[in-house]
Parts: sequence; C-alpha cells; structure tokens
Amino acid sequence: MSTTTTQTTTSTTLKTTPSDYVPHGPVSSTLTFYKAPEDGSAPYNFVEPQPEGVLQRNYGAADHSVLITDIRGHESAYNLDKDAFQTIQDVKSEETAFADDEHIKKVYYPEVEKLILGNVPGAHKVFLFDHTIRRAELNAHRAPVLRAHVDQTAKSTKQRIEHHLPDEAEKLLQGRYRIINVWRPINGTVQSFPLGFASAASVNDDDLIGVEHRYPTRTGETAGVKYNPEQQWHYWSGMDNDERLFLKCFDSKDVQGKRVPHTAFVDPRTPEGAKGRESIEVRALVFG
Repeated sequence: MSTTTTQTTTSTTLKTTPSDYVPHGPVSSTLTFYKAPEDGSAPYNFVEPQPEGVLQRNYGAADHSVLITDIRGHESAYNLDKDAFQTIQDVKSEETAFADDEHIKKVYYPEVEKLILGNVPGAHKVFLFDHTIRRAELNAHRAPVLRAHVDQTAKSTKQRIEHHLPDEAEKLLQGRYRIINVWRPINGTVQSFPLGFASAASVNDDDLIGVEHRYPTRTGETAGVKYNPEQQWHYWSGMDNDERLFLKCFDSKDVQGKRVPHTAFVDPRTPEGAKGRESIEVRALVFG
C-alpha cells in the first residue's frame, strides 16, 4: 500500500510542477552498469548496424540506485587532475544553430580548441577528431546514453593518435597526451536527462572493463563500468548554453584523475512537459 501511495504522490507532484521547473540538489536515480557476457567471451559493441545474426552488443546491464550529488555552487572543488572532470562558466559562442556539421567544425571547433588551451594546464597542442549531437526526442539520430561508460581507454587513445596524426604520432606519444570531451547543452537549461559523472578519485581500475568498439573498418575500445558502492556520482544541475564540462577519458600521466565514467540519467523530479535535453560533445586529443 505504501509503495502505491508513493508512486501516486510522485506522479501527482510531476503533473502539478511547472513544465519549466529545473531540478537542483542531490537526487537518487537508477543508473545502468556493465554486466559481463554470460558465456565468458570478450565484450564487444557494434557502432554501426551489426552483421545479420550477430548481437549489437554481447554484454548485459545491471541497474543500481545511486545517490547523485549536485556540484552547482561547488564547482571549484573539482579539477581534471583529481576528478577527471572540470567546469567552465560564462563561455560565449558564435555557433547557435548546431544544424550543420561543416559549420560546427568551422565556427565551434576553434572556440573549443581555444577553451582547452586556455584552461588545461600544460596543453600546447589540440586536435579535435569528432563531435556528437544528442537529442532526447523520438527518432533522434543520437539520443542520450543511459549506460555508465568511458569513451576511450589507454589502448584506443594511442590508436587515435596513430590514426589521426600518423606523421607526428611517435613524437607525440613520448610526451603527455590526453583525450578530453567538451560537453554542453545547446537548447538552453537542462531539465531532463542530465549528465552524471563519477569522480575518478572514487573509481577503481577494476571497475572498468575494456569493450571492443567495432567500426566498419577498424576496432577501437571503450570501457564499461561495473557498479561499486564506493563510486561518488555527481551532476551539474541546470547546465546552460554558456557552461562547459570537461570530461577526461584518458591521461598518460600518472595522476589520480585519469578517466571519468559518465552517463545520462533519468531525474525523477523532471516535470511533465519538460523539454528534451539537446547537447554536443566535442572530443579532443590534448598534448602537453
């Protein structure tokens, strides 16, 4: 009886909450974590449609309720070398439509490069190798990813450098190199499907499992994330268009903040009629 009452109360609250309400503060939500293939085989995931008769991914999912802390108002407590994420505020951009990939590369990419060089200590060279736009709407080409993961591993970072910068790779691999994603909303304040991220300081190497990321012409590697109650998950409530989140996927230097697991999540406080989150993430090789 109590469960039914709680569900009814929650549903009523969402219906009576203004549709422009933006959730803030700590929240508990169900996150989806990695579960190993039942047959003991190496995990894989196809980026494009897989061959007929083959699973798109061969590993499973394990759902766990997690407390997610709001970093709003405490942004300065976190940094790339400790937590593998960092926030930047009051960033202006000439790109507003995010409708044309070539225009994004021409206008937005130089802004991202300048932002990284100005805010990542030691960085002297940046190569932006791709971007993804995600929209929380029906039939979107790319939707928010509701699965804890890390985009790159040590193996795939090295592969990226050799693939994108073959003439310089040998020299660049002798110094410090990182992959940093620059994430931001593109349709105003985030109400739904916010991005959650776990401080690297709370994530053990054993929590991360390499997953073959199969493209049509090559195979990279991402990392699945096993649940560990010691992990400390956060989000940045009400992120807006003038805010940027740096998410480090790999760092060749021996620092605490080597990589940050992340995932979109469903905030149970999101009101009915809230706009779907739209965002862009630009992925960068960062040297120095």
